[in-house]
Amino acid sequence: MSGPAPTLEADLVVVGAGGAGLFAALTAARTGARVILVSATPLAQTASYWAQGGLAAALGEDDSPELHLEDTLAAGRGAVRLSAATQLCAEAPAIVHELEHLGVRFDADRAGLLALGLEGGHSRRRVVHAGGSATGRRVVRTLSALVVEQSHVTVIEQARACAVWTSDGRAIGIVLEDGRMIRARATVLATGGMAALWSRTTNPPGSQGQGVLLARAAGAALADLEFMQFHPTAVTGIQGREGFLVTEAIRGEGATLHDAEGARFVDELAPRDEVSRAIWSVMRDQGTDHVGLDMRSVDLSVFPNVVGALRASGLDPATTLVPVAPAAHYGMGGVVSDLNGASTTQGLYVVGETACTGLHGANRLASNSLTECFVQGKRAAVAAVAEPPLPSGTDAPPVPVPLAPPTAATREALWRDAGLARDAAGLERVAGDQHPLARAIARSALARSESRGAHQRLDFPETDRNFDQAHAVVEGDAPPRFDQWT
Repeated sequence: MSGPAPTLEADLVVVGAGGAGLFAALTAARTGARVILVSATPLAQTASYWAQGGLAAALGEDDSPELHLEDTLAAGRGAVRLSAATQLCAEAPAIVHELEHLGVRFDADRAGLLALGLEGGHSRRRVVHAGGSATGRRVVRTLSALVVEQSHVTVIEQARACAVWTSDGRAIGIVLEDGRMIRARATVLATGGMAALWSRTTNPPGSQGQGVLLARAAGAALADLEFMQFHPTAVTGIQGREGFLVTEAIRGEGATLHDAEGARFVDELAPRDEVSRAIWSVMRDQGTDHVGLDMRSVDLSVFPNVVGALRASGLDPATTLVPVAPAAHYGMGGVVSDLNGASTTQGLYVVGETACTGLHGANRLASNSLTECFVQGKRAAVAAVAEPPLPSGTDAPPVPVPLAPPTAATREALWRDAGLARDAAGLERVAGDQHPLARAIARSALARSESRGAHQRLDFPETDRNFDQAHAVVEGDAPPRFDQWT
């Protein structure tokens, strides 16, 4: 007869092995901290692995952190937390150079300098890529290899956290689905986002807000859940490639969007909320389910994985327009976090898409999110390892109960009633859903009685300046409240 599952001990436990989690684990280990890294998949197979976007940083001679900040604020539609954006834009160049020092090989131009791409909402070329649209793959592979070399890091693969272990209001570790328990001075959740709660999404099936649910159950506040960014150019109507993201960098290199009559209808490099709304309007007016992305003038050799995936599905972008339509892509909301990743629950930190610092406001500027993974991952690691030791006596761990996934009906309801355009009637339906995160999303969207960025209310089509800098904060099942963040 087997005994109880063992309790593991560490200074820091990191849940999630995407870019943010890997960088946090690596940073903490290099301080001498004992780290346990928990990954639901084998290393280098996380959602970050598939990230096509790059890292935004002011690296060009014609650029500056101040210009990067201006673009971030403009894209965020009056809801960006200024301190978070200022920090990211100031620290981004050093993070790119640190990743280079660690062995990440970013794309270079013919002179050997970093090749800087142009993406929607950016006034300068400032996005670095690795392998064209394979940036996530390159970065995650490099960081994964470095992490497993660290003697202070224990990696637990193909394991899922089902609860944050708390005692006297402080996070003291996690419980895994298989019953194993990990005690640690600090816990970092880096489990990714929630876009796969929507039935049409660019995200892998696992991106259903698990970290947000774990933090919520541990008493942490959530914010900005109504702001889900819909990527404009996700493939549609091609079997096996539904929701496949065609990176914005391709539009930065000259690809254009065309309606059913072949006409261009939008500035392809406008911020994503504008482009997605324009596509949605064209599809509604013309009675179609897609528009055409014309890549025929682009140097396709720069984007080998996108082109390869399309050709493998029977479509050659060198000769044929690619059918695309918006899909749920990135949640600007998540677990409330300060500028060092600390949640409102002591000892619990959040980074990457799990966190909400207010950086992205109502509409994320392209490629700021991957930069945020490393800026915040590093900061959170440094702050987390400084947490005080655990007390000798603590509360018993919770019973391991796996998180219930959303049903197909929940995912369809979010897409239908809390999608690119929503109204009170539809949101009221979702507000009664069985899934707690779906309910919180709908209630936050109902409370924001305006249209702003990625949040478009058909019944409140105008932006209400009374909501400027206001963030919808949710604690437990309480109604959302609006807080001002500086």
